Amino acid sequence: MSDLSIELHWQRTTPVFATGSYSNSHIVQMNRLHEIDVDSAPDWGGDPAHTNPEQALASALSSCHMMTFLALAAKAGWPVASYHDYAEAHLGKNPKGQMSVTRIDLHPVVRFDTGFNVEDEKLAEMQDRAHRYCFIANTLADSVEINIR
Repeated sequence: MSDLSIELHWQRTTPVFATGSYSNSHIVQMNRLHEIDVDSAPDWGGDPAHTNPEQALASALSSCHMMTFLALAAKAGWPVASYHDYAEAHLGKNPKGQMSVTRIDLHPVVRFDTGFNVEDEKLAEMQDRAHRYCFIANTLADSVEINIR
């Protein structure tokens, strides 16, 4: 199986490193080509213009779910024209009392070629299959509640 990697770069920008005096802002590189500005979530003092790890986790789940859904739909002969999702990561305390992402809600909207229709029940079944086969969903299965709306 593949080993997949990123590079993370952080540099102190203040003269002193002490609680409350430094920034969490950093850069994550994907394939040494794509850079993402990352910071803490705004509730934790981060820059709202930057991505935060919790959003990145929701993005990873949403992307994985979509790619799995598209593979299954193609295999079933469903002519998917577009796919849109709005994913929300929710923070809270886990059963051990630690702050964590406790729930991620996905809100996928699938559009098909004109003239193709699928029953809501069959679409829900396909979304459920995509969830069961998604690598990221399987990784989070024991610790994060995942809802597909």
